[in-house]
Amino acid sequence: MLVSLVDVLKEASAGAWAVPAFDCTEDLMIRPILDTCEAQGSPVILMALEHDLVGRGFDYIASIVRGVAPKYSVPIVLHLDHATRPDLVAKAIDYGFTSVMYDGSALPFSENVRVTRQVVKIAHAHGVAVEAELGKVAGKELDGSNSGDSQLTDPSEVLDFIALTGVDALAVSIGTAHGVYASAPRLDILRLKEIRNASKVPLVLHGGSGTPLDQVQDAIRNGIAKVNLYSDIRAAMLRGLKTAVANENRIDPLPDQLFRPVKEAIARAVESKIAMTMSGNRVKAANVKAAKV
Repeated sequence: MLVSLVDVLKEASAGAWAVPAFDCTEDLMIRPILDTCEAQGSPVILMALEHDLVGRGFDYIASIVRGVAPKYSVPIVLHLDHATRPDLVAKAIDYGFTSVMYDGSALPFSENVRVTRQVVKIAHAHGVAVEAELGKVAGKELDGSNSGDSQLTDPSEVLDFIALTGVDALAVSIGTAHGVYASAPRLDILRLKEIRNASKVPLVLHGGSGTPLDQVQDAIRNGIAKVNLYSDIRAAMLRGLKTAVANENRIDPLPDQLFRPVKEAIARAVESKIAMTMSGNRVKAANVKAAKV
């Protein structure tokens, strides 16, 4: 069932759990993620990055997710992740995404507000939810380069940012990073508590992969309602590929046999993230309606 981001995050916030959000590209990833969430009774957010939407990416990813979503009973959100251009947001809306993230974290506060407000106006006119970022979660880019230093979210800016933009969810920087950690992070939970007290919308944690379980769950108990995950899923895919190659004796393996270890590795990783976010068996709690898109 394809739904709005607003509905699932509202339920998660009220219940002190979080919705796992997975960046994904192909059926090879989408199917094990959805099958595992269905088996575990977990709402899920499937996200797409601009990197994967070039060429026919919009056609394939949107068509797959929108085509299979009605076959699942769990709530599914189709989300544009880390868009830095309003025109990309508009295109995602045209393709039926049910939520978008505009990332103005590299901009000065006033410019972040200005463009985010513009994106919200476009998205809300079509019933699409908007996530924005205040502060900056840095780390590794998709090409492996370093994106610089993180800038922690200033709690004193949160209330004004939300009021001026009208966003539906806010990604905050409290010590996580994108990509694979060189050393374990230490989340600033005290800062998160201050942000939560100032925020009237659900909060989002980017850089969930590799973050210690106890810290993630502490963050969830203190206001995080969505946890973004990608690196751990990519690492699981690599483990599965290595297993597939090591165990394959045929020169022309059947696709289902070749990809089975990959899908199994992804499924195990998704199971661990459902446990981490405490989102299992929450479908009854997620009292949502199918998105009208």
